[in-house]
Amino acid sequence: MKLSLIAIAVLAAASLAVSTFGQQTPTSPAAGGKMVNTGQVPVPANPAGGAGATAPSAQPSAADMQKMMQQMMELGKPGENHKMLADTAGTWNYTVKMWMDGDTSAKPQESKGTATRKMIMNGRFLVGDYTGMMKMPGPDGKMKDVTFKGMGLEAYDNVKKKFVATWMDSMGTGIMTMEGDYDPATKSLTSTGEEEMMPGMKTQIRSVTKFPDKSHMTLEWYENHGGGEKKTMEINYTRAK
Repeated sequence: MKLSLIAIAVLAAASLAVSTFGQQTPTSPAAGGKMVNTGQVPVPANPAGGAGATAPSAQPSAADMQKMMQQMMELGKPGENHKMLADTAGTWNYTVKMWMDGDTSAKPQESKGTATRKMIMNGRFLVGDYTGMMKMPGPDGKMKDVTFKGMGLEAYDNVKKKFVATWMDSMGTGIMTMEGDYDPATKSLTSTGEEEMMPGMKTQIRSVTKFPDKSHMTLEWYENHGGGEKKTMEINYTRAK
């Protein structure tokens, strides 16, 4: 917030300087330029010889700047939605079920892990660190257990009025972003985004996170590769004791 206030102060100073300059009567205009004392920002004459035009100067007043600062300060405060995220802070154990082809009637690939979630920046953002094991094909083509690391950043954007999140993990180099809305009636957060695992192969993503109580969470992951949406993953979280 301090940085935002400094930026506004700099903007205000720059606006005042431009406004003052536009109101001064020039004594020696630059060659090829025409400046008039109209309280407007001067514009050089047309290179072809036509008269120069002036751009209107609409600078925010001191009162407007004060209102902007107050609004920014209010939007920067954590609210009830941030408190809801804070309720999920702590250490969790999770189990993962994956259906690579989206056929949930088939036996899923299962794995386990732990997650540590904590609020940062005075309750504005939630950082999650995830560690688990995942089965991946080795050089010989056989499946083997490999360590999986993931990190997520979650927040509620007071400006967008949306929950926002980013995700990165040890299986790729990209950062996925998602945003969504919370439904208090179903205690669920539905978010959408897009991932690109291979060049040109963009996949539409939808996740549904349910919060039945403060000790359990469930995430359902859906992918659309162009042939319709399919559920490919389910993660069940239980708070560690």
